[in-house]
Amino acid sequence: MSETSLSTAFYTILKRDLTLAYRTRAEIVNPLLFFIIVISLFPLAVSPDPKVLQQLAPGVIWVAALLATLLSLDSLFRSDFDDGALDQLLLSIHPTSVLVLAKVLAHWLVTGIPLLLLSPLLAVLLYLPSEATGTLFATLALGSPILSLIGAIGVALTIGLRRGGVLVSLLVLPLYIPVLIFAANAVSNAAAGVMVAGQLYFLGALLALSLTLAPLATAAALRISLR
Repeated sequence: MSETSLSTAFYTILKRDLTLAYRTRAEIVNPLLFFIIVISLFPLAVSPDPKVLQQLAPGVIWVAALLATLLSLDSLFRSDFDDGALDQLLLSIHPTSVLVLAKVLAHWLVTGIPLLLLSPLLAVLLYLPSEATGTLFATLALGSPILSLIGAIGVALTIGLRRGGVLVSLLVLPLYIPVLIFAANAVSNAAAGVMVAGQLYFLGALLALSLTLAPLATAAALRISLR
C-alpha cells in the first residue's frame, strides 16, 4: 500500500470490504430481515387501522432502520482486528481517516442501500401516503450515512473489547437522536402536506459535518483502542 496512490488505496479497501461482505452474506441479510420483520409485525402488535399506522409509520420505519444499522456495526472493523489488517491500516503512509472512510462507505453500501430500497415497499404496508414516500427516501438517503459514520466511532472505541456491542449502542444512540427526530418529523410533515425543506437541510448539514469529523474521530479512536 505504501507504493500506491491514495485513491488506489481507497478503492482497494472499498473493493476488499465489499468482497468480504459478499462472502459473508448472512451478516448482510440479518439486519435486513430484522428491518422487514419489525415493520411487518408492527401492525399486528398495535392496530391494523390505516389511520393509526399512517400516523406512526415515519417513526416506526426510522427506528427499525436505526436498530438494523446498529446490528450491522460490529462487523465494520471486527474481521480486520482479528486478522491484523487493522494494524496495517494504521501503519499505512496514507491518512487513516481516508482509509476509514472507505470502510464506512463499504458498510453503508451493503447495509444502508438495501434499507433505502426496501423502505418505499414497507411504507406501503404502513399506509404511508405516496406524497411522503419521496421524503422518506430522501431522509434515509441523507440520514443512513450519518448512522454509519457515527457508528464507526463507537465501534472503533470498543474494538478491543470482546462484547462491545452493548457499549456501542450506549455510545452512539444519544448521537443518533437528532437524526431520528428530524428525519421522522420530515416524513410526518410531508404526509400532512407541510414543507420539509428545513428538516432536509438540517440532515444535509449533519451529513456534511459527519463526513468531515467522523473519519478523523474514528481514526483517533482506533489508535487509542489498539495501543
